[in-house]
Formats: sequence, structure tokens, C-alpha cells
Amino acid sequence: MNSLGIYLHVPFCGKKCPYCDFYSVSYRKDSAEKYVSAVLRNIVHYADKNKTVDTLYFGGGTPSLLSSDQINRIISTVRDSFLLHENAEITLEANPNTLTPQKLSELLQCGVNRLSIGVQSMNDDELKLLGRTHTSEKAEQAVCDAHHAGFRNISCDLMIALPGQTSDKLLYSINRLCSLPVSHISAYILKAENGTPFDCEDFRRTLPDDDSSAALYLEMVNALHEHGFEQYEVSNFAKDGSESRHNCRYWKCLDYLGIGPSAHSCYDGKRFAVDRDVLQFIDSPVQQISVTDENPCGFEERAMLALRLKTGLDLTDVGQHRSDIEKKIPMLIKAGYAEFDGRFLSLTPMGFLMSNSVIEYLVF
Repeated sequence: MNSLGIYLHVPFCGKKCPYCDFYSVSYRKDSAEKYVSAVLRNIVHYADKNKTVDTLYFGGGTPSLLSSDQINRIISTVRDSFLLHENAEITLEANPNTLTPQKLSELLQCGVNRLSIGVQSMNDDELKLLGRTHTSEKAEQAVCDAHHAGFRNISCDLMIALPGQTSDKLLYSINRLCSLPVSHISAYILKAENGTPFDCEDFRRTLPDDDSSAALYLEMVNALHEHGFEQYEVSNFAKDGSESRHNCRYWKCLDYLGIGPSAHSCYDGKRFAVDRDVLQFIDSPVQQISVTDENPCGFEERAMLALRLKTGLDLTDVGQHRSDIEKKIPMLIKAGYAEFDGRFLSLTPMGFLMSNSVIEYLVF
């Protein structure tokens, strides 16, 4: 296929959140400009006018710390180096504190047409616990300012199963978010990731147990459905037509090219990753990569990724594995973990909660 998604990892944060294990360093204006220069030469290095870029994703870190001029230069270089589709989805992750009406207007003019805003909660006490520097009022203002500027594809992140989180508090966040001009919500169960400040027994003891987390997850799925947000992936919900086209590339084993420290790629028949070192990235003529898979997208991987999506696994596309899978389906349906229409096997919300175990049972 000639279509391509590009992921740009922007490794700068104003403040590191205690739950985050993504690669990031403290923002400095001079380092950001050197980083942008490195991004531009890497885009040129991979240039291919036979490739149509239909999704471009600025992830991080906090990409909205980059200036509008820097983002414009990156998008322009992508346009010069590849065929940038006229309806390409161009996403920028953003912290609410970095979004002003002027910045939002400039981003839209640059070509950014989708925002992913790191809200996490609409309860101020939960935001404080998560180490976020914005308030719920600021998050609401950022979404409204973005819509007023002209953005019609706005996603918000939501974290659930926080210490002490009740059903009422979760529903308050959901109802308040859904009252805003938002078309997509990414919702994640809070984990104490290795190597983060939350990676300690004292914090883990404050987290809800598995049954409580599951109950909150299922309540969230139902509440979002009532607001018109349909689940299309384990952690993602969208109104009609607002699914993240870029993230769907990952789950459908379509080509994507990652640029920036810690970025991953599935490109030219290989999976590879860039070292988690921004200084090395800045100093290298071309980013240093390590091949992680010489033959990606085999049956097991394709099946695992397909089952993350609500559309599920197409059993006409699994070859000799079909009979083995079909034998296991009745038990999953009886347990309430799956649905099967004779062709597509898909997981239910309860199945998504148990997805690792269900997928291992089905595929491996």
C-alpha cells in the first residue's frame, strides 16, 4: 500500500506527570528548536513522493509546547517530502494550559485539524492527585476555545479507577465532558507504571481493586453510549465518523513511520524503534533505530490487534486457524466476553476488560 501515517514524538513537558512512563524531558526553548531541526532532516531522509500521508500525529510529551511556527515548518516539510493527502488527519496532543485562542487559531491555519486534549478528569481534586497543572475550568475553557477557533474534531483523555474514585465522581467527569463540543474520548484505567513516581506499594494500595475498576469501566462504557459515544476500541469512544484514523492504522497493521526519540514504526516490512535519547536524536544526522521485528504483522499479531477493535477479527482472513478459533467461541459467548455473527468475532465491553486473557486463549 502507498498510504502512510507519520507519528512525531515530541519529548518535552513543562512538568512530568507521576503516572506517565512515556519518554519526555523538561522543555527548553533552545532544545526544542534543535529537536525541530532534527525532525525536519529526518522527514527529508525518509522522503518518498510515492507515499501518500493521510495521517500525521504529534504525540508526546506535550507537543503543544512547540510554537505554531515550528509545527507549521514540520507540516510543510511533510508536504514537500511526501504526498500529503488533502483530507489528511493531522492531530496534535495538547495540555489545556498551553492553548490560547491565538495559538488555536494559528494551529488551525498550520493545518492541524484534530486536537487531543489531556483533560484526564473534570474533578479538581483528582487532577491534583494526578499531578496535573490545569483545573477543570481551564480544561473546559480550552475545549470551548478550540471549538470557537474552528476545530470540529476534538478528543479528550479521561482517566478512570483513580484512588478513591466513586461512580458519582466518574459520571460527573463524563457528563461534564460530554456537555462540551467533543467528538472523541480516550479513556484509560490508571496503572502504577514501572519506573514512575506512582510505582510503589503505598500508592498501589490506594488503587481500586480489580472488581471495582471493572465496575467503573463498564459504567463508563454505558454512560458514554448514552451520550452518543460508541466504543470502537478497548479505550476509545467516538461519535459517528470521529474515530482516530491514525490510531486505527496501528490496530489494522497499516504502515506508519515514527520520528523522534522513543518513536516506533511499522515501515518497509519491519518494526523498529528510535532510542530514548533526545540529545542523541538531535546530534545524529539520521535517527538511530533498532529493529524490533524483521517480519511483523503475522497471524498472531494481526489477530491480537484486530480484537482490540469493536469490529473484531474477520474469520475469513485467518486461514488454517479458523477451525481452532471457532471451537473456542461458544465458551467466550457463554461467559459474555464475545459476540460472533458468523464472520466477525468481536469482544464485548466485559471481554475488553479481559482482553489479554481472551486473546491468549483464542490465538496463542
